[in-house]
Amino acid sequence: MAKVGNRQNKTLVCTECKEENYRESKNVRNTTDRLELNKYCPKCKKHTTHKEKK
Repeated sequence: MAKVGNRQNKTLVCTECKEENYRESKNVRNTTDRLELNKYCPKCKKHTTHKEKK
């Protein structure tokens, strides 16, 4: 059974306009590198790469 404390909420930032658009949960024990996902940016009005904020 999974432990409760392994998942944390992380903020995703658009790489083009630097807007904080999404909150994703991430298992910090299994995934040590930063998240990088293609998501829709409402400010840019297109799909862009979103990276995990520091």
